[in-house]
Amino acid sequence: MGGCGPLFRNGRINSVKCIVTGATGFVGRHLCGQLLARGDEVIALSAGGGALEDGTPTCPVDLATQLPPDALFEGVDSVFHLAAIAHRNAPDESYERLNHRATIALARQAANAGVRCFIFVSSVRAMGETSMARRRSETDCTRPTDPYGLSKWRAECALRDAFAASPAPTGTMSVVVLRPCLIYGSGVKGNLRSLARAVQLGLPRPPAGGRRSLVAAEDLAALMCHLADAPPPGFHTWIVAAEDHSTRDLVDALRAALGKGRGRVTLPRGVWRAGACLLDILRRNKGQSSYAAMFGNELYDSTALFAASTWRPRHRFAKSAACLLRDNP
Repeated sequence: MGGCGPLFRNGRINSVKCIVTGATGFVGRHLCGQLLARGDEVIALSAGGGALEDGTPTCPVDLATQLPPDALFEGVDSVFHLAAIAHRNAPDESYERLNHRATIALARQAANAGVRCFIFVSSVRAMGETSMARRRSETDCTRPTDPYGLSKWRAECALRDAFAASPAPTGTMSVVVLRPCLIYGSGVKGNLRSLARAVQLGLPRPPAGGRRSLVAAEDLAALMCHLADAPPPGFHTWIVAAEDHSTRDLVDALRAALGKGRGRVTLPRGVWRAGACLLDILRRNKGQSSYAAMFGNELYDSTALFAASTWRPRHRFAKSAACLLRDNP
C-alpha cells in the first residue's frame, strides 16, 4: 500500500484532502478530474488499481473484501464513496457485500478517523419502482425489488440509522446520500451507451411517450465538490436531477450530433416492445425492463437540493450528445 499517497496537491487555499472510491468508474473519473483540476489532494481508490484519465495509477483496494488501511484517512476532510456494482447481473450477495455492507463499514471507519464529510452516491433505484407520471420527491419510495436497488436502499437505511441523530452532536461527520437519476456524459455505459450505438447503426425514430430525468456526470461531480467545500451538518438525502427527455428526444439529439435530420417512425410500438423483451432475455436482465426504460415515466424532483444549496446544473444532453457518439466510434 506504499503507493497510496495523495495524487496531487498545489496548495490551493481551502483545498480539500479527500478519498475517492470507485475512482476509475464513470462518475469517479469525472470527479477525480475536477478535484485535481482545482488543486485538491486526492487519494483515489479502485478495486484493481487502474489508471485515471492522465495515466496516474490508483490505489488498489477491493472494498468487497477489505477496508482501506486506517493510516490512509490521516488528515482526510471528505470521503466520496462511489464504488458499487451496477449495470451487470452479479450474484445478489455481491451487490449486498459491496453496495451495502462495505458502505456502512467505510462510513464508520471515516467517522472514527475524524472525517468531516462522507458523501455516498446512491441511486434513484433505491426508491423502488413506480407507476407515477408525476415527479417523485425523496419520500416517494417503495421497497426496491431488484438486487441493485435493494442493496443501495439497505445502504441508505444503515447510514440513516447510524448517523441521523437529531440534533447532530458537534463534530459529528456530515453524511450526504445523493440519488442521481440517469447519468450521461463521456464514458457512459449501460442503456445510454447502447442507445448511442444503435443510433449510429440506423435505429428508427422511436414513438412518442414516456419521459426520464437525467443529469450530466460533470454536474454531479461539481455538486460533490460543492458539498465538500461546505459540508452540510447532519444527515441528508437528496435527489439529483437536471432535465427531462423522452427516448425520442435523446435519439433526435444524437442524430443531430451526427449531422442527420429527424428520422421517421417506421416501426409500431408493438415491435419496440417485442425487441425490448428479446434484449432483456439476451441480457438476463434482473432489473427494470428495457421497454420501461425506453418508454416509461421516471421523473424526479431536485427541489430539496436546490433549496439547501447554491449548486445548479449547467450541462444539457443536446450539447453532450457528440461525446456519447465519440465514445462509440
